[in-house]
Amino acid sequence: MFGQVLTAMVTPFTEAGDMNYPVAEKLALHLVEHGTDTLVLCGTTGESPTLTREEEYELFQVIRKAVGDKAKIIGGTGSNSTREAIEATQQAAKLGLDGSLLVVPYYNKPPQEGLYEHFQQIAAVVPGFPLMLYNIPSRTGQNLQAETVARLAEIDNIVAIKEASGNLEQVGQIRRLTSSDFSIYCGDDALTLPYLSIGAAGIVSVASHFVGELLQKMVSAFLSGQPQVATEIHLQLLPLFKSLFATTNPIPVKTALHLQGWQVGSTRMPLPQGSDQLKQLLQTTLMDLALL
Repeated sequence: MFGQVLTAMVTPFTEAGDMNYPVAEKLALHLVEHGTDTLVLCGTTGESPTLTREEEYELFQVIRKAVGDKAKIIGGTGSNSTREAIEATQQAAKLGLDGSLLVVPYYNKPPQEGLYEHFQQIAAVVPGFPLMLYNIPSRTGQNLQAETVARLAEIDNIVAIKEASGNLEQVGQIRRLTSSDFSIYCGDDALTLPYLSIGAAGIVSVASHFVGELLQKMVSAFLSGQPQVATEIHLQLLPLFKSLFATTNPIPVKTALHLQGWQVGSTRMPLPQGSDQLKQLLQTTLMDLALL
């Protein structure tokens, strides 16, 4: 439904820290023209914790208008409040997005039954609107277990999961327990190839800001029975994957975009600007891949 390479897009800011919608338009179009099937807005990489809902809704509309039918758009509408997540997801549907990304509720650590009911209640109020679960226990403090994912996958409009637990056994269990029309997307660039080997459909990527076309080639090669080609690309890109997570995301990706000349602004506090050491690491990595 969403393709093979989904880009978790950064949110550009002005020097004053306000939303920079013109740069967001240009970046979105650039990504779509260089290998991105679907843009994922206002997720972790998009700095959702420091965005207001009003800023998010405006960004959804700006990018929807700019991109048109050239790519699909998913909006991050998750929350640790079920009521808030419902309202945000309803708004995303009204604004004509192609789906919502729903992160596991953070901080309050609901048990598995609470997680099931949370997502089930959101799905019930937007019938026919595609939803992607987002499991990232390192940030949320709670893991969405494979058995719970399998129960949720039986709901018609819960169609995919972004799995960022890094647990290959769990990913395999999700694949075993769900039907083939439920899509699993890797949430960590460096694990894309292993995830593909156990049934993932593609990647929700940070690195695709720079190498979207190569990622498309890697995924396509693996899925078409050319694992050696896919492995060669994976190994070529491994230093980039590592550098882009040298510190808290999205500090490195915004720093690297700045090095390329993109005026995406700094990360909002409490995330600081990239250090000189990080800039040097990223400059070397980008130059080695002929990206500068």
